[in-house]
Amino acid sequence: MIPVTKSFLPPISEYMAQIQSAYANEWLTNRGELVLELESKLRNYLALETSDLLITTNGTIPLQIALKLLGEGGEVITTPFSYVATTAAIVWENCTPVFVDIHPEFLTIDESKIEAAITKKTTCILATHVFGNPCHVEAIEAIAKKHHLKVIYDAAHCFGVSYKGKSIFEYGDVSTCSFHATKLFHTGEGGAIFCKEKQLLDKVYYSHNFGHDGPLAFHGLGINGKISELQAAMGLAVLPYMGPILEAREKIVSFYDKHLDFSQIKKIKIREDTLWNYSYYPILFKHEEALLGAQQRLNALDIFPRRYFYPSLNSLPYVKPITCAVSQDIAARVLCLPLYVGLEKQSQEKIASIINNG
Repeated sequence: MIPVTKSFLPPISEYMAQIQSAYANEWLTNRGELVLELESKLRNYLALETSDLLITTNGTIPLQIALKLLGEGGEVITTPFSYVATTAAIVWENCTPVFVDIHPEFLTIDESKIEAAITKKTTCILATHVFGNPCHVEAIEAIAKKHHLKVIYDAAHCFGVSYKGKSIFEYGDVSTCSFHATKLFHTGEGGAIFCKEKQLLDKVYYSHNFGHDGPLAFHGLGINGKISELQAAMGLAVLPYMGPILEAREKIVSFYDKHLDFSQIKKIKIREDTLWNYSYYPILFKHEEALLGAQQRLNALDIFPRRYFYPSLNSLPYVKPITCAVSQDIAARVLCLPLYVGLEKQSQEKIASIINNG
């Protein structure tokens, strides 16, 4: 079987070497040595200049914490083209999602439509860097400053992405990332939250640790978002392989770029000045029927691409119905092809042939 992705697994001996450290310390959670070491190494790897980070037990907790601290129960302008967690977190934190349609080429939120959606109840803009492709961060920042709004970026797909020479995590009031097992860098299950403002990061820290201010006092309301030493151990074992991971994925992307017939399909447009991370390979068919046909032919040969992202989030049953014509159209026509370390050349050739000969 050829899935859409596979988790990268470092040599088990290297993972176990990290685990043995946790055993020796008899410290499995509550920010032990491995968590602190991983945070330090991530700061260096990502070359963070103005932002700092806190790693968490998954990639959704950072969104929930950011919305709890910045959303204030108001309206949050967001994209309908993202994973369901983006919208679910808004609703979960008792905020109201206000959908703004997306750009037809970049697939990120259409910054030219944001201002018209702002009301007196708007508190935040929550935008997704789709498939690692940055939003128009300059335009969003200008709108946010003009209207005194906070900006949260769902950067779940963006590990290793830089824009105009800076880590993509340097943008916005808060950025979040997922370290889920299917991501380029992972801790099995995990995530991170990035902030430039120390006071806000302090609030994030208290919020992810039950609100603790020392062992017997409380700073405020909090939940449990702490990552374990066992998860951090996986991250420490994976991080040294980021070079080979990115190199292998780039080669597969280059193969698809060279061998797919782009008279029948289209690619996502990567924003200028972006150092991309080859996180996904989405293709756009001319219509949904063509997508379904290709998917059926691939599935028949045990090849399983995935419809990231479908359906358009403005159609979820727990949100107010609204038309987002571009997102709905794109969601119906986009398919992500298999892309992972170890995907054999023969499999790549088979996938391209099936797509081209539809």
